[in-house]
Amino acid sequence: MLWVYLSPHFDDAALSCGGLIWEQVHAGDSVSIWTVCAGEPPATELSPFAQELHARWEAGYDAPSQRKVEDLNACRRLGVTSRYFDIPDCIYRSHPETGRFLYASEAALSGPVQPGDDQTIASLREEVELAYQPAMNLVCPLAIGNHVDHQLTRLVLDAMRRPLWYYADYPYVERGRAQIDELERAGWVSHHFSIFQDGLLAWQDSVAEYGSQISTFWPGETEMRQAIAAYLGWDNGLRLWRRPDT
Repeated sequence: MLWVYLSPHFDDAALSCGGLIWEQVHAGDSVSIWTVCAGEPPATELSPFAQELHARWEAGYDAPSQRKVEDLNACRRLGVTSRYFDIPDCIYRSHPETGRFLYASEAALSGPVQPGDDQTIASLREEVELAYQPAMNLVCPLAIGNHVDHQLTRLVLDAMRRPLWYYADYPYVERGRAQIDELERAGWVSHHFSIFQDGLLAWQDSVAEYGSQISTFWPGETEMRQAIAAYLGWDNGLRLWRRPDT
């Protein structure tokens, strides 16, 4: 089978599904991760918020290049191919007419997708449509946690009206399990996939490659490994979802 995971950022597919991806590869499936927000930052000065994040990540101006190297290493750990779209991360995007930064605060990251992103949405849909093949199993984030780039990715994939699988956005799902319950009450069907010890280790190792991002969610690598093991223990595997009409 050919599986394609849409990852809003460089780390999201590995964070959310790394163990499952490893198990699929070792079962003989072909797996690719397509990163949506992999574009370069603008040539102009970054917003204060973006500069703050770069400092937290211990990255210079060209943080996307550093994060791409991390992602390539993670993909090698999982045994998958990768594809990168040219859309910049939301922290770099600005209104095409006014130049105002669209997402210039922590609160804005989980707010609504801004009207100034209309062209971004159209561009992403065109790119994904061109790359799509009927044999693909497209796997889309549910956008649990409401990060705008996750919302944007799902918005585009939903609009394509292709058969889709959906994954729970980790670690946001730890605070958003009510959204999963709501989907299942609405008739969404979950499919359980087992992940074994080697898959767990590969998952943890792949996430460890994102050194710039560990501090966003955990005090350190040890805590990250413990958290992923605990998350896997919820269900002895992972679930993907499908809409009730597919």
